[in-house]
Amino acid sequence: MEIKEGFYYTDEHEWAKIEGNIAIFGITDYAQHSLGDVTYVEIPSIGKEVKQFEVFSVIESVKAASDIFAPLSGKVIEVNKKLEESPELINQSPYEEGWIAKVEIKNKDEIKNLKNASDYRKFVEEIERGES
Repeated sequence: MEIKEGFYYTDEHEWAKIEGNIAIFGITDYAQHSLGDVTYVEIPSIGKEVKQFEVFSVIESVKAASDIFAPLSGKVIEVNKKLEESPELINQSPYEEGWIAKVEIKNKDEIKNLKNASDYRKFVEEIERGES
């Protein structure tokens, strides 16, 4: 399972890659493995205001539909239109081609509410051992 250094993670298995005042959002490798084959991604609309840890997208897979929560608050400024035609990009490349949205960050202090790669790795290992 891949966990990217320099990314920030939620307890719900979303990630944020921060570039200046912009955050790119997606779901983790762990999440896409848990979901199975992704069949549909509800992409948020450009201009939508999202709040940290509130639903900003929905992903449907062969197993279930899952709410996707915003790692940070802000305004959606770009979406990954490729996911409309190729939702499987989330399975194939969760950290690169399978990103969901780019958001202009409202409050960088919220980053402290997220896990770094090392903490997220420990969190996932605990889940896999059945400790959380």
